[in-house]
Amino acid sequence: PCLTWLCSPLAERTGKVLGEFCRCYQEQYGVALFNSVRYEIEGNGGPQAQLLHRKVPLEDHVIYSGNLFQYIEENKKWRNRFCVVPHNYGLVLYENKLAYERDLPPRVLVNSAGYKILTSVERYLELVNSSLPGVTPKSGHSPILKCPTDFPLILWHPYARHYYFCVMTGKEQEKWRAVFQDCVRHCNNGISEDSKVEAPAFTDAIRMYRQAKEQYGTWDMLCGNETQVLSNLVMEELLPELRNTIGPRLKGKAPERQRTWIQISDAVYRMVYEQTKAQYDAVTAKCEQERPQMESTIRTDMDQIITSKEHLASKIRAFILPKAEVCVRNHVQPYISSILEALMTPTSQGFAEAREVFFKEVTDMNMNIVNEGGVEKLAEYMEKLSHLAFHPVKMQSCYEKMDQLKLEGLQQRFDVSSTSVFKQRAQIHMRQVGQGPGSSYVPPGLSRQGWGVGTCSCKCAGGGDKLQPLLTRGCPLILQKFDYDSSTVRKKFFREALLQITIPFLLKKLAPTCKGELAKFQELIFEDFASFILVENTYEEVVLQSVMKDIMQAVKEAAVQRKHNLYRDSMVMHNSDPNLHLLGEGVPIDWAEEHGGQPEAEPATEKRRRAKQVVSVIQDDEGVLPYEVGAEVLLQPGSPKPDPGAPPSSPDGVEKIREALAKESLGDEAEEQLTNADLPSGAEVPHTTPASPAPREDVPSEAGASHATPASPTRGAETPSPSAGSTCHQPSDKETGEVSPPGSECSSLQLTGTTESGEGVQTEF
Repeated sequence: PCLTWLCSPLAERTGKVLGEFCRCYQEQYGVALFNSVRYEIEGNGGPQAQLLHRKVPLEDHVIYSGNLFQYIEENKKWRNRFCVVPHNYGLVLYENKLAYERDLPPRVLVNSAGYKILTSVERYLELVNSSLPGVTPKSGHSPILKCPTDFPLILWHPYARHYYFCVMTGKEQEKWRAVFQDCVRHCNNGISEDSKVEAPAFTDAIRMYRQAKEQYGTWDMLCGNETQVLSNLVMEELLPELRNTIGPRLKGKAPERQRTWIQISDAVYRMVYEQTKAQYDAVTAKCEQERPQMESTIRTDMDQIITSKEHLASKIRAFILPKAEVCVRNHVQPYISSILEALMTPTSQGFAEAREVFFKEVTDMNMNIVNEGGVEKLAEYMEKLSHLAFHPVKMQSCYEKMDQLKLEGLQQRFDVSSTSVFKQRAQIHMRQVGQGPGSSYVPPGLSRQGWGVGTCSCKCAGGGDKLQPLLTRGCPLILQKFDYDSSTVRKKFFREALLQITIPFLLKKLAPTCKGELAKFQELIFEDFASFILVENTYEEVVLQSVMKDIMQAVKEAAVQRKHNLYRDSMVMHNSDPNLHLLGEGVPIDWAEEHGGQPEAEPATEKRRRAKQVVSVIQDDEGVLPYEVGAEVLLQPGSPKPDPGAPPSSPDGVEKIREALAKESLGDEAEEQLTNADLPSGAEVPHTTPASPAPREDVPSEAGASHATPASPTRGAETPSPSAGSTCHQPSDKETGEVSPPGSECSSLQLTGTTESGEGVQTEF
């Protein structure tokens, strides 16, 4: 359709929306840069993954390929196409397989960000009818699309072009549906999490822009790269106006008008995309040019900026916190456990399924190697195992568990438009964590160095019967480490999801009484620091603090529920360091000396000798713990040491130890409180005096996911100041009965051995 007459009004309207966004982005860029530099100087990392991951796991590999039928709109015919899904998860369509093998140009390239995968023509027609109200084909008229088979696959987008495919059998349809959903899932996650400044600035600017329009809560179209997300933002405002302007001018029968409308929407989306890309690139280049000067100012005046921000936060806290706490107590706190349970059940089932898929694959691999000729096949099978988490069909059973996620009444109460945001995020975590076992599984006695297809270096170069014990020995350890990574990732996901649900709800509730009063706090910010401190961001941090304690406590209590298989934050993996024999096996930890009295300086070698493997796992319902716990580390000085040959302690023994710790804590209330929450891997528990302030619990944030990102990682911005009168008591290890390792040098595990990606051969699953 000819849209020449629309070009000028569209460009003007698009420029206005982008101008407002770019202003928000420049404001958020300074805040994000300050947070990044401050975290670099003062921050500490979270728990380290126990399993190795490849940075580019599928480079030069093909995820999936095969034939299907595509509907060509130009001639209204169905044609056979050869579809290839490369490592970047784009859909590449060739004329046929021969064209692909000859490296001929593809017919179609599809970036599937923002698309929905439909397997029903009826469902597709419902969406098309709703996109252009008042235009519905009458009964007896041919619909907009007819499928030659009973197994369609339709890619639907609210603004862009639609793609129509079909296959011959239901089994093929399920396979391609899993492949397409994997592509959508990956492309939706298009904002790089490696960017510590640009990504937070972009997502916060999107959120601030929408909140200024009184649009709170999750947004389904926050998908794709930055240009795609911005194009969706513009189209969200343009489309209603466009529909009202163009809809009445469409001619012809209903199916023809619907087809014309889809083409117009796609053409407008492409125009908006081009203009958006140019303006966004310009504003990012401008910010990047100003970055060195801004960063120099931050590093020079860091202390003054922090002091100014803490002063502003204390004033806002005194004004906002009482109202926020009442709102949390009445409208949020009663529902946190229900939301958490609704999130935990399908998520934990999905991760458990991923664990089972890996275990089954290793078992099958071991049997095949034993039966098919030993080490000659080992390299080939190990390469397939390392790609298991990226196999869309085999992982589909894990992803489908998240389809059970339903917030029901909670969704309406907290204004959550859709659960798809949480489903896709959990599924991405499953793939990321599931990547670890396949990349890290190296049977004892074998080495990946020098592996090639069909060759392997091995101490045991004999038959498969001699190789089998080596293959099976490494699997349990890998599964233990998978459980640890899974627990860490799930708890982080639960905290972030709870924040995404509750923070927008609180901001919307408090807006009528609080937001209008924020302007008076602007005068508290020094003009030189106005680029790094924003009243709106500080206000959101205070709101976040009002609910964060309840969220952290709810997730912490969830670790007690054995059905979810979550570990406590103080856990250190058993056998986590390949050089663990250097830590001094026979030296027990003196907990009374460690956490009582004044701290004393001691050499680093002595600290390492005390770094024992302590597992703090809630499994009291079972007679035997899943990992052996060294009970001697919990005994008081002078207590008899247990027999080294004795079996693991029973649950009764655990209860006695906890009772003893609880009794001791009653007499030691003057001691410093030690928190268990999110101890950074590789960091020691600090020796503190009673006069020291209680250490804070880290507030999780994620680029592009969290709705209220803390502006700083330190105590000053996250802990209520004494002047506000809202100090928070953190439970000590003795009060909770948990064990936190005094030194965690061995908690950051990386398996030995190298992981290398394949040599670029095509991998068809």
